[in-house]
Amino acid sequence: MTDYMVRATAADAQIRAFAVTSRETVEYARQAHNLSPVVTAALGRLMTGGLMMGSMLKGEKDLLTLQVNGTGPVHGLTVTADAAGHVKGYADCPQAMMPPNSAGKLDVGGVIGTGELTVIKDMGLKEPYASTIELTTGEIGDDLTYYFAASEQIPSSVALGVLMERNNTVRQAGGFIIQLMPYTGEDVIGRLEEKLTHMSHVTTLLEEGNTPEQILESVLGDMGLEITDTMPVCFRCDCSRERVEKVLLSLGREELQSLIDEGRGAQLNCHFCNTDYSFTTEELEKLARSLS
Repeated sequence: MTDYMVRATAADAQIRAFAVTSRETVEYARQAHNLSPVVTAALGRLMTGGLMMGSMLKGEKDLLTLQVNGTGPVHGLTVTADAAGHVKGYADCPQAMMPPNSAGKLDVGGVIGTGELTVIKDMGLKEPYASTIELTTGEIGDDLTYYFAASEQIPSSVALGVLMERNNTVRQAGGFIIQLMPYTGEDVIGRLEEKLTHMSHVTTLLEEGNTPEQILESVLGDMGLEITDTMPVCFRCDCSRERVEKVLLSLGREELQSLIDEGRGAQLNCHFCNTDYSFTTEELEKLARSLS
């Protein structure tokens, strides 16, 4: 199995936890969008968090969208995930650059800057649920931790990481989310806080060869860790030529005719996977006729 996620409980279900390895998923996004190293790290962290948060959704058709809008060079990031381990995402400025931070690491917080994180859950209701918070650091993990506390009142620890090779491909990517249930005892909270305080960075753990199960074991192993589910994860976009045709049809006959009159056909691009869809003038005419 390549990229995958595990879900677990511990301390007699007083704790729930998620952990994922997402190197291939993030590398796919890097290639599809030709991302700079620091944007790869930023989008990769958000996608990794999105995978775990998507798995918290209940319905098969439920969708989670994470949108980061900041003052930094990347401007914005958008990620969509479902409950089945699929994620897609893009950056507004994929080639944005930023000098290393004071620790010599990729400056994700700097490339994002100050701004907002919006979490949108589309669960088939009349209106999607949406919550917006101010970014705390722009480092993504800190911001998602704050989101859970402020918007869902769930004390959480979110750790996300992307490690790049010297040739700018993705070497490691992954993360974990550990959450306390409302009835968690103070003794359990104290033991967990102690473990998290002395824990290595998630990319260090992955570099050492740890699996998602072993990462959770290092934190929750002495609290009755129980792995409840394992699922593959991947980058997957659901765009298709048929969907793009529907977009063109939604323009209406007058707008379609304007494109036909220009005689250059039409080319549409999917933001999420960067796939181009081209339509000749003749194909546009056929679509226009279908509106008659």
